[in-house]
Amino acid sequence: MSSDYATRTLTCAPEPLQKASRARFAEVLEFSVRQRTAPPGKVYFVQPIWISLATCGVMLLGAVIGVLLRRWLPDHHLDGHARDIVRLGAGLVGTIAALVLGLLINSASSSYEAQRAEVRQIAANLTLLDAVLDQYGPDAKPVRILLREAVDQMIEGIWHDPKAQARGALYGSGTLASQVYAGLHALPGGTAVTSALATQALQLAVAISQARLALYEQSRSGLPLPILVVLIFWLTVLFASYCLFSPVNPTSAVALVLVALSVAAALFLILEMAKPFSGLMQISSAPILAAVPPLAP
Repeated sequence: MSSDYATRTLTCAPEPLQKASRARFAEVLEFSVRQRTAPPGKVYFVQPIWISLATCGVMLLGAVIGVLLRRWLPDHHLDGHARDIVRLGAGLVGTIAALVLGLLINSASSSYEAQRAEVRQIAANLTLLDAVLDQYGPDAKPVRILLREAVDQMIEGIWHDPKAQARGALYGSGTLASQVYAGLHALPGGTAVTSALATQALQLAVAISQARLALYEQSRSGLPLPILVVLIFWLTVLFASYCLFSPVNPTSAVALVLVALSVAAALFLILEMAKPFSGLMQISSAPILAAVPPLAP
């Protein structure tokens, strides 16, 4: 939203609201610009299930490499000293990999729960905003209609609708969100009650805008690619070390496959929680839709 448009919008408000509204609205605009300039390099363009299966395959390939090295290397390269060094190194790498996996799961879970709480907070603020506009009276009905259209547009943009993202319809003048904000500023404040209701509606609108922009940018985030690559490398080295000194029989082969599947499942959970608005663990948009039911004719 451009600064000229914001200036024209704020001048529509009653004089007591202009100073506070300008400061709060500027914070929303600054947040929007800062988030849009976030650096790329996230893993969100491939489905988590395929990344997890590929990781499982790479780990089993590491085990095959370990078996081949055991056959090809001379015996003096596989003596007791080499065995001790490899086992100690594998223990260190395994500890680091386990710590990184645990931290990633904890971080992804915390981010997932935080974004789900933000969705609920948006729904609560939308319910309050609609109730305040309903108390304001018939003059606020056009704003309530625009609010419902803006909510539909917000859901399309956050929950990965390609057409909505291609339009880029969450920022700038002329969007439904800016029209709702301008409509709130244009509400007449003839009495003390209506002025108080208009002030409360503007405060709720700013809070919704901040959470909306945060969710939209977070919906495009993901796990940093370097972390994923390094973690897969560590796990592959571990599986190679498992088979370097121990012969593989059917029982140990099944155990290796189960371990690889378990690690891949943990990575799948991390990637799924890093994309909370798509996939099998998608956060539902039902609370936001239920917050603004259709208006009675």
